[in-house]
Amino acid sequence: MGEDHTIMGGKVHVYRRENSRFWQCSTYLAGKNRRVSTKEDSLSRAKDFAEDWYLGLRGLQRSGDIVAEKTFKTAAQQFEREYEVITGGQRNPAYVEGHSSRLRNHLLPFFGALGLSQITPGKVQEYRIQRLRAAEGHKPPARTTMHHEMVTLRQVLKTAIRHGWLAHLPDISLPYGSSGKITHRAWFSPEEYRRLYETTRKQAQAAKGKAWQWAASQLHDYVLFMANTGLRPDEANNLEYRDVSIVEDDSTGETILEIEVRGKRGVGYCKSTTGAVLPFQRLLKRNTPQPTDRVFPANHKKQFNRILDQQTLKFGRDGNRRTAYSLRHTYICLRLLEGADIYQIAKNCRTSVEMIEKYYASHIKTTLDAAAINVRRNRQAAQQQRPILQKGKSRSVRPRPARRSRSGAGSIQ
Repeated sequence: MGEDHTIMGGKVHVYRRENSRFWQCSTYLAGKNRRVSTKEDSLSRAKDFAEDWYLGLRGLQRSGDIVAEKTFKTAAQQFEREYEVITGGQRNPAYVEGHSSRLRNHLLPFFGALGLSQITPGKVQEYRIQRLRAAEGHKPPARTTMHHEMVTLRQVLKTAIRHGWLAHLPDISLPYGSSGKITHRAWFSPEEYRRLYETTRKQAQAAKGKAWQWAASQLHDYVLFMANTGLRPDEANNLEYRDVSIVEDDSTGETILEIEVRGKRGVGYCKSTTGAVLPFQRLLKRNTPQPTDRVFPANHKKQFNRILDQQTLKFGRDGNRRTAYSLRHTYICLRLLEGADIYQIAKNCRTSVEMIEKYYASHIKTTLDAAAINVRRNRQAAQQQRPILQKGKSRSVRPRPARRSRSGAGSIQ
């Protein structure tokens, strides 16, 4: 055991750890524990050092150079305690856990001991540099990863503001022209989509009478169903047979599916194209389900990826990796290619017009109106509007007065 002595009425501790010849001193001041090594091996000199050190800290506190404030760690603990309770049932548990994971692994080791007022834009920039340097020799953190860490940091600082621990939110935006390049979401062009579903159809036909017949048939219907409804993969995984109805649409007179969707945006509704009806009817016939059974009870990820690899469809033109989510992107892009209203697509896909314009419509050529772009002025009309130059001066062409009739009365026809 080490030795421990108190001075200054018990406000300062002078102690020495085992296997150390130097004395250290500590005190609790302005809301936090403070400690320093005296660099002395004599107890009397160490006490003199500790007394001077403590009196110096008290002087800094009186002058305002040391302010009692909460640390980032305290604010982070308060944020975690509040966030899980307040957002209960509204946020995916994995999303909530993501905040805790980012705090535990990255933010607290860097910011934890700092006072909230010490978290400045410069300090946040140092954090970004430290994260990038720590990845030297390895794959650096993705832009999205860093963005999520900044979101968590901002949430903690907002918690501190709500409790009066911080006066204002510092600017933690990324400097130096940080706007990211808009990339296309990975989707299947009409030709690629046809290749995909023809391949799944052939595999389903070739599997008849074999052990994997059910899985191959389910995958084929999954591809068609997803590309004709625009559901997210998690929404399709949660879908039950009682959520889907086959109806005659009043406005088009076509047979479609009306789907009650439960996913990341809560409960929403979707109307499919006619191409989703036959796959759903096959699912009903194949599975003879109860109303509460899942439409797609199995995970077809490995099957789907194997077919993408076989048909060299795993990566798009821009190198983006395709997944089951790409079927949703394909639905949106094909609707846009057909000239569907972008607002109606957004409502049917439970997203925003802004998201569709940003990630989908920006690279759909049919959204550009050539008649509005290739406008040409009438040359004859343009020449008549030009001023007549005479002796270096310009004047406008005035309209001629109305010609008098033979009776002498002026008339306007």
